[in-house]
Amino acid sequence: MATLAPSGGINARVRGSSHIDFKTATTGVAAKSMRNEISQLVATVEDQQTKRAFDTEMQSFFYLFTRYLSERAKAVDLDWDRIKSPAEDQVVPYDTIPSPTDHSNLNKLAVLKVNGGLGTSMGMTGAKSALEVKDDMTFLDLTVRQIEHLNTTNRVDVPLILMTSFNTHEDTLRIIKKYANQQLRITTFNQSRYPRIYKESLLPCPKRADDDKKHWYPPGHGDVYNALLHSGVLDQLISEGKEYLFVSNSDNLGAVVDEKILQHMIDSQSEFIMEVTDKTKADIKGGTLIDYEGSVRLLEVAQVPSEHVEDFKSVRKFKIFNTNNLWVNLKALKRIMETEGMELEIIINPKVTDDGQSVIQLETAAGAAIKHFRNGHGVNVPRSRFLPVKSCSDLLLIKSDIYSLQHGQLHLNESRMFETTPVIKLGDHFKKIQQFQKRFKKIPKIIELDHLTVTGDVYFGRNVTLRGTVIVVANEGQRIDIPDGCILENRLLSGNLNMIEL
Repeated sequence: MATLAPSGGINARVRGSSHIDFKTATTGVAAKSMRNEISQLVATVEDQQTKRAFDTEMQSFFYLFTRYLSERAKAVDLDWDRIKSPAEDQVVPYDTIPSPTDHSNLNKLAVLKVNGGLGTSMGMTGAKSALEVKDDMTFLDLTVRQIEHLNTTNRVDVPLILMTSFNTHEDTLRIIKKYANQQLRITTFNQSRYPRIYKESLLPCPKRADDDKKHWYPPGHGDVYNALLHSGVLDQLISEGKEYLFVSNSDNLGAVVDEKILQHMIDSQSEFIMEVTDKTKADIKGGTLIDYEGSVRLLEVAQVPSEHVEDFKSVRKFKIFNTNNLWVNLKALKRIMETEGMELEIIINPKVTDDGQSVIQLETAAGAAIKHFRNGHGVNVPRSRFLPVKSCSDLLLIKSDIYSLQHGQLHLNESRMFETTPVIKLGDHFKKIQQFQKRFKKIPKIIELDHLTVTGDVYFGRNVTLRGTVIVVANEGQRIDIPDGCILENRLLSGNLNMIEL
């Protein structure tokens, strides 16, 4: 780690050298301490094959950690004045892309779903992709149905790859057994498992490789490239003749294979395409594409200096955001990984452990890879390609009559007058999935709804219809029951009442 140590060592500091020198000196010490701790972690693995794999993983983590130390010492921020909105050729409108006539290019495609999430924010304990979202089907069921339909209709072979985390791997293997007779091949591989770091000491939380899960974390979807390479899946796909990979989050129900984008990728000889879509007020925190000194980059809110966060959230300068639907050229990916390597911007995710300790997780975003690829650019896609389920409010929308299912794909109900979907805000009583299921005897009809806000202890009966703007507020210690068959149109309900009394 000589490169991280200051040229003058400790003496430089004694001579009254700068604050930077002090940081650089501590950087060298922290790196050395971390290296020792990692060696001890690796030494706790007895099986030689497991040890080698774990050692490789820890080396990747150590590289990320030293980059974090180095950047922290230099304190190099993006120069805000050099950040521009992307140029016209850096984001192509979806409408201008021609439709393909030849479906055979699908044989060059594989689909990867990032399937490492637990859905803890919705009160789930297992893999989030196992949640039933529509017509008794889970996220995974819908993905399998879509790709199977694609394969059988076009007589092609598009495989499905699932990147799991140590949190969801066993769950996922158990779930996919039920797809054994379907017309598609499913490959799973595990993303990296990195040690959480104590914020004060900058030392790893786990003491042994088999320490409790709570001491480890999956390092974000930016780990997909590393994990593809080290798992052997990248080489396997290339050897099968696959050239393109469509990557998306398993909880984004709008992320279906789009042949127009695949064809555009081939025609434009682009090695990397990021699907972006127009910002609304709900998307102010989403990462955005920027022009930085002539090259296209991803900018995440975590990288923005605090005094510019409001600028970042504004729709004036940054009109689009990253959907995390990414198209990657596999041979280009292999070239980059084996030559220059993937240096993605580090996102510091602070957490507090159950026993009150401050820890940090060093993560990366998959979209940040755009800067490494030739002719990487964005395609501005319709909003319908971004339908994530992050909360029970999202779930209500997906489960409702606003959407119907066709071959595993969601379609907006033709009876809806507006192309936009209603805004739904459910309060804390609906935050966890068990509460959500208990409070709706049946999902209301919302085809003519514009806005719904519900807070407090509220229960919905069967066959309830909501239209226009509906606000239901049960105050502290009160409860509102909305009876079966009730129609609410442009109504504000508050207090402690049964709807019958209105």
